[in-house]
Amino acid sequence: MRLTMAQISTGTDPEANLARIVDEIGGAAAAGAELVVFPEASMCRFGVPLHDVAQPLDGPWASRVRAAVDEAGVAAVVGMFTPADDGRIRNTLLVARPGLPPVGYDKIHLFDAFGFQESKTIAAGDDPVVFELGGHRVGVATCYDIRFPELFIELARRGAELIVAPASWGAGPGKAEQWRLLAAARALDSSAFVAAVGQALPADPDVRKSSAPTGIGHSRLSDPFGSVIIDYDSEEQVGTHDVDLARTDKARTALATLANRRDIPRLDGTDA
Repeated sequence: MRLTMAQISTGTDPEANLARIVDEIGGAAAAGAELVVFPEASMCRFGVPLHDVAQPLDGPWASRVRAAVDEAGVAAVVGMFTPADDGRIRNTLLVARPGLPPVGYDKIHLFDAFGFQESKTIAAGDDPVVFELGGHRVGVATCYDIRFPELFIELARRGAELIVAPASWGAGPGKAEQWRLLAAARALDSSAFVAAVGQALPADPDVRKSSAPTGIGHSRLSDPFGSVIIDYDSEEQVGTHDVDLARTDKARTALATLANRRDIPRLDGTDA
């Protein structure tokens, strides 16, 4: 599979961000990509009120992404926000494939850590998502999800050969190293390729000082053995990479961690 990783920095105007996304979808198609992955919060960056920008998957913002995908003939995963039933919103990944209905993944693990409380305004999802593309299965995860290996293992159990993890990672001491380490570790856990695509470090110094997670860059593509294929720096970067998904089967045969995995009883007597 040919994969484009779009490490961009989005602002507070969903229309301006959409224009950039449409341009990058066209560029990915010109590069021969089958899939282009954008960061979490591509619709609008964190650090500002998001309730008024949220739209359903069949709303005008997502529909224009889907139209660009249909025209370019390349699939895209894009971070956006959708309304929740309880008055909050959901942190959603839009999966848009040419000629197919949209698929949405609502972030399961919310970032209530490092002084930030995502759950105050965002409702958690419940369901892991794997989608078909070109005869392969692709799983999705969002940012803080990458700290939870059980999600990546479940995506692998559902057949994911590639897992894409859009993010808007928070800055702070040791955070970049944690991000890089976790991306490689989740590839090992799942015996799958992991494309961890983050928001680039914002150019505006004032945005960088925000307590909200606005991105640090350092996107990483890891193979099923945990080896690093490509690392980006902190600045905006869009690259296209060939991914040999046959290595997933090789890793699952050689490492056999999925086949050998056993459920460990918890202290309360239930299975993990």
